Amino acid sequence: MRIIRDYQFVDPDTRGASAAIGNFDGVHLGHQSVIDLARRAEPAAPLGVVTFEPHPRDYFAPDASPFRLMSREARASRLEKLGVDQLYELNFNAALAALTPEDFALKVIADGFGLKHVIVGADFCFGKGRAGTAQHLRAFGKEMGFCVTIAELIAQSDKTISSTAIRTALSEGNPRLAASMLGHWHRIEGPVIGGEQRGRELGYPTANMSIDGLHPPAFGVYAVLVDVLEGPHEGSYQGVASMGVRPMFGENRPNLESFIFDFQGDLYGTPLSVALVEHLRPEAKFDGLDALIKQMDADSAEARAILSAL
Repeated sequence: MRIIRDYQFVDPDTRGASAAIGNFDGVHLGHQSVIDLARRAEPAAPLGVVTFEPHPRDYFAPDASPFRLMSREARASRLEKLGVDQLYELNFNAALAALTPEDFALKVIADGFGLKHVIVGADFCFGKGRAGTAQHLRAFGKEMGFCVTIAELIAQSDKTISSTAIRTALSEGNPRLAASMLGHWHRIEGPVIGGEQRGRELGYPTANMSIDGLHPPAFGVYAVLVDVLEGPHEGSYQGVASMGVRPMFGENRPNLESFIFDFQGDLYGTPLSVALVEHLRPEAKFDGLDALIKQMDADSAEARAILSAL
């Protein structure tokens, strides 16, 4: 998959794609439906996705609470798995935000990326002040030489699938509901970082990962699937993980700590992808280390039982 970030400098061989446009946070079933429409609209054309980095919400409200379901790297990885040939990752800055809807259609879509066919959701808005609608884009396409297909929003159990609904499910400790809307497990991805090594002392060495910038799922203990993405231990594993601030030890910066079953090895600096399968219990503070270890034993047994049934 090629990643193109500047619409003003585009190689001729990346033009003529059929592309879906949106933020694609989570790459959920609704997003996948739009991408599939782009694939079917022009089967002979390269399949593209046009998205924005940073997310416009991050740009306009940089001090707001973290809300993203995935990092740019995780999004790119997921899109590549869906068969996307070209990812147009627009730098969302003051200049781009100031473009009128007509200028965006002309300078970015038509003249810039030279898209042949564009697919957007029915609720798509674009241009300065979000003044452009999907219907406006269709009209611009007729003038500027590109086709536009408007995808209807998809629903599940009378509820529209959206990144907001997925965030709510995760906040409520329901990763299985989130997965039913995503079409895949919700995953935390990133390198293993250094920790206090308390888990090792307790007989439960963990791989620690930052969740900075991401929407925090409900704190507590989860049954997880762990993919080691590279290195000598590359492969898929099962485990149990703690999401939160470790109240037993007075910590206050949330992260994800995964204990990988039947694993031995050094993972510092290694990229992992950790899928949240089931929320076992909330965070808790114990009377002592013996009580904590007893609970960790119980958590591990419960997680093994859940994961063996997948």
